[in-house]
Amino acid sequence: MNLKNLVSPDSVICNANVVSKKRALELLADLLAKQTEVNKSFDIFQLLTEREKLGSTSLGHGIALPHARTDLCKQAIGVFIRTENGIDFDSPDKQPTDLLFALMVPEHYTDEHLNILAELAGMFNNETFCQNLRSADSDEELHHRLISWDASTQTS
Repeated sequence: MNLKNLVSPDSVICNANVVSKKRALELLADLLAKQTEVNKSFDIFQLLTEREKLGSTSLGHGIALPHARTDLCKQAIGVFIRTENGIDFDSPDKQPTDLLFALMVPEHYTDEHLNILAELAGMFNNETFCQNLRSADSDEELHHRLISWDASTQTS
């Protein structure tokens, strides 16, 4: 998976000032909407919220992967925020969530959607990678560290 094609530099926020799951999903929806031609932030927020009602997309260890399939986009789109302080995201380990990667894919991306989520889960399962993201000082640095992921060079 090439994150350069999935996440643009203007879709990453370092130290996002959000204090709740709802506000995090609103911010992620805003970022996703800006990456589409239709720019329907509220609709995307609704999609992310509906998915969360099925069960939290938190992986634990401070990581969440909110996602949705929709006809509002023509290709897979990813956005990423690191919160200033961890938030309650209904995590299975009850730990605060500070790394949130939201994914939106076209409705017909059934297998691709699952493959991208699996790769993201593997990527965020790497403690060294997550620590590198947590120590970034700017949006630009955070984006660079995110898209520089290479599973072959990472150690857990």
